[in-house]
Amino acid sequence: MALAVVRDLRPEFRLETSEEVAAFEQDLLAEFVLARASAGVLDDTIRGDIGPVLGLREWFGRPLWEMEAHDLDRYFGRHRRDSASGTKVRQAAAFAVFFEFLELRHKAGIHAATGFVVESPLDEMNRPRGGTSARLRIPPPEAEVTALFGGWRCDMEEARKYAPAARNYTASRLASLIGPRISELCLLRIGDVRWDLGRFGKVLLKGKGSQGRGKKERLVPLINGSRDLLEWWVTGPRWEFDDKVNDPRAPLFPSERRYGDGSSRAVTDDALRTGLAEAVARHLPHQVGQLTPHVLRHFAASDLYRNGMDVVAIQEILGHEWLSTTMIYVHVEKSHVEDAWIRAGQRATARFGGTRR
Repeated sequence: MALAVVRDLRPEFRLETSEEVAAFEQDLLAEFVLARASAGVLDDTIRGDIGPVLGLREWFGRPLWEMEAHDLDRYFGRHRRDSASGTKVRQAAAFAVFFEFLELRHKAGIHAATGFVVESPLDEMNRPRGGTSARLRIPPPEAEVTALFGGWRCDMEEARKYAPAARNYTASRLASLIGPRISELCLLRIGDVRWDLGRFGKVLLKGKGSQGRGKKERLVPLINGSRDLLEWWVTGPRWEFDDKVNDPRAPLFPSERRYGDGSSRAVTDDALRTGLAEAVARHLPHQVGQLTPHVLRHFAASDLYRNGMDVVAIQEILGHEWLSTTMIYVHVEKSHVEDAWIRAGQRATARFGGTRR
């Protein structure tokens, strides 16, 4: 039997410089997006997959085809150790899809160009466990939230301590309108309300940081009635605490506790949680133990979505790193299944006549 010499007729492909590597990575990412789109995957889902992949690349500092299992061990075991289990599960799913794409389409090419053999670093030993269903928080209907704040507003006039009651009301109502975290409410200063920015004014929120990166700041427009609420608060009840309303460094939501110079300290999250819990017990007793400041944040997202705001804009308002997290917040307001059922019924009626029962 004779032996034949087989030569690869494909042009030789080598990545020699960092610029060539970066360009190739960008091409791979663009092809990945196109492939997912051609498979019928929704744009929001594709964006939800790309975000974690880009975050992993930034953390790793090298092309992802060089990543091994022990690298992903460090990512989930150290860098993302304190992240919620649902977040890690969703990130792992995005990584699995991306590495499957690399293996199926570019394993040979990447090996020829770089000497690395692509293999998914995700395995049964380091794959995050746990589902995301526990993270689904269903806020009360709009009518119940309206009843809660309507009754709470009436209660303030007869409250033994009017100023703290008005403060707790305003902070919780703001959470239900534009969704700041309770920690962000406690950090707000008078100067963080920028009345002159944009069409409605904006508020500077200092969001939670992660992995030692400090607080992340974002400007949120005072939409959905939030400007009227804050104007009422700043020009009225806020003066009950001290005369620092015009001091940009003074807390927007003060505590009854004071510093030595007589100025007020910032409110604590415990005070705001207690105020909301007491109001819920009076006006929505069936929601006791369930309606928390964080659930009001979910309500804000659902309310904005229901009123026509797109998910990407809501992600920016809430300060979410991943679009997939925002999708959980607005999930309860999605009605595409019901809408599809109605459309199907209408088509059947039009085709066959009569009334669908």
